[in-house]
Amino acid sequence: MPKMNISRSVLVNAPIEKIFSTLNDFNHWSSWSPWLIMEPNTRVTVREDAKYYEWKGGRVGEGNMTVLNERENESIDYDLVFLKPWKSQAKVSFYMKQVGESIQVTWTMDSSLPFFMFWMKKQMEAFVGMDYERGLNMLKEYIEKGEIDSKLDFKGVSDFPHTHYVGVRTSCSMDKMGDHMMADYGKLEEYAKANEGVATGQAFSIYHKWDMVKQTAEYTACLGVNAKQSGLSGNLVAGEIPATKTYTLRHVGAYDHLGNAWSTLYAMQRGKEFKMAKGIHPFEMYVNSPQEVAPKDLITDIHFAVK
Repeated sequence: MPKMNISRSVLVNAPIEKIFSTLNDFNHWSSWSPWLIMEPNTRVTVREDAKYYEWKGGRVGEGNMTVLNERENESIDYDLVFLKPWKSQAKVSFYMKQVGESIQVTWTMDSSLPFFMFWMKKQMEAFVGMDYERGLNMLKEYIEKGEIDSKLDFKGVSDFPHTHYVGVRTSCSMDKMGDHMMADYGKLEEYAKANEGVATGQAFSIYHKWDMVKQTAEYTACLGVNAKQSGLSGNLVAGEIPATKTYTLRHVGAYDHLGNAWSTLYAMQRGKEFKMAKGIHPFEMYVNSPQEVAPKDLITDIHFAVK
């Protein structure tokens, strides 16, 4: 059985007692779980002592978790049992320690994959690792603010119109994507100013390739234009999205949490809730701007072209 080991950490600005009491009480977990946000109708049952909970859903499968050991304000160990989509068991732990004026919270998992999935070990570690990162980001907000700036609105299937764009295509590491995007959209803003009347006001990003193991991505930052553009200089490119049907999932909240929406859509695709159309890469449309609204009010529509 191929072993799987995951460890991710985050710094939380809160008393260690508050962090510990949040993590050892399963009544809190539904508020920040990176999986339960993907399926709001998941059936969750928490035992009266809050040391055991079980879940049952479509996208998130079925299983249960039990608190095994607690070392007050230091660590908590859990027994995690998956029943669906396949049976497996894992040891999960949280560790807390003071780092400067913050508390470092580390989330670990030691598990194994079914023997027939040995070839997916690195990929599964990367996928679960990204889930852990999403969860820790939400846990941090939940503890520090009492709420999380990430809501999903399942819009469903609709018609997306034919759209021309001018873009900048970039390959980069995922942790540097924000910096690259700021630079790319700066170039597109300069183009719009130099070509008055051309831009439609739509800003969006097309994602061509994710490599979860290497943690790299390839995307095009786009500015909608009213017609195909020619004579572009530098690294600007012209392109188009054909008229198509898309499944749209709206994310309301900070861009730091956009992974919640993307992970949900890929889970829906794997579960055959829709069938993607070939040749049109997924894209996210920015309905409003960070210059207009607070991070919690940012609206991003993520589109997967469907048949």
